Amino acid sequence: MSMERTRRGRSLLLSLLAGASLTVAAVDDPGGPQGGGWQDGRSAGVTLQDSSIVLSGNGLGGRADGYRVPRPCWYEPGKSAEEMLQSQEDVRAMWFHTNPGATEEQYEEFLKQYKDKVGQPGRWWSPAYNSADPGGMSCWAGLEGALWVPQGTTPPGGITAQELLQIARAALTVPEPTINLNPDAKSYVNLPTWVWLDGIGATTRSVTATLPGVMSATVTATLDRTEVGSDPDTEPGGRDRAEIANACGTTGQRDQSGGFTCGVKWLRSSADLHRPYRLTVTTVWNVAGTSTAGIGLTFVPVEVTVERGVAVGEVQSTVRRD
Repeated sequence: MSMERTRRGRSLLLSLLAGASLTVAAVDDPGGPQGGGWQDGRSAGVTLQDSSIVLSGNGLGGRADGYRVPRPCWYEPGKSAEEMLQSQEDVRAMWFHTNPGATEEQYEEFLKQYKDKVGQPGRWWSPAYNSADPGGMSCWAGLEGALWVPQGTTPPGGITAQELLQIARAALTVPEPTINLNPDAKSYVNLPTWVWLDGIGATTRSVTATLPGVMSATVTATLDRTEVGSDPDTEPGGRDRAEIANACGTTGQRDQSGGFTCGVKWLRSSADLHRPYRLTVTTVWNVAGTSTAGIGLTFVPVEVTVERGVAVGEVQSTVRRD
């Protein structure tokens, strides 16, 4: 039996066993939405593979903004020495199946590395990765099937609080709002068009990434402001086409009893463009994270832009002379 075949068999077996259960200690159900992230076309969140990390919070399940975890694979603490030895002994038949022609002596030699660790303080660490990242699997393939790590230490490539924060950030989503206007169907030259948003819901969204029994990290997005824009600025003579009021607060101006502070007043009809004006509304969310390890991070704000077409006409009047 070649050494290469033995190596491949060992790597496969360790990957199967290590991925089966990486839980360090039981944790209470955190409640609320949970999951491992997701991917929608080119917009990827995080999808955890061979990982015991639990994601929870009201920031899960929306449309991700494309944030990528800088390192798409890592080691996580897993089985104790006794648990790992038992798991290897439990799949004795599988070991022989993946190592055709192996002898009982070779199997015992294989087990020796696990027997030697029994009674020692520490854990076997196993690889995990983010499969939503195009480089996740190739990164994972470059890691060892399992590493013995003495208690109180972290191996090179081991999961850190900063990386746990980055995983929570990659899973974080904020809602895409619905634009409301007054007037709604059509506006007119020099008539203020008021803007406000629906569908925002909670203006604070968070995701917690928990490595059971080890540490957790929470990333929170807080709605900071809403900004209004209109495409005339990109057209010939565009800056003469609109006046924009951008004191919108967090969700625009639903109450129209006061002054006009959030919206657009178009100064020219959209007829010559042969299409409606494009009104854009952008919500800006500040994002920061904390962890039980005392490590915190501040992230670039998340911006979500939605668009709506607005046709602008002119009020026609007829003057008669007696």
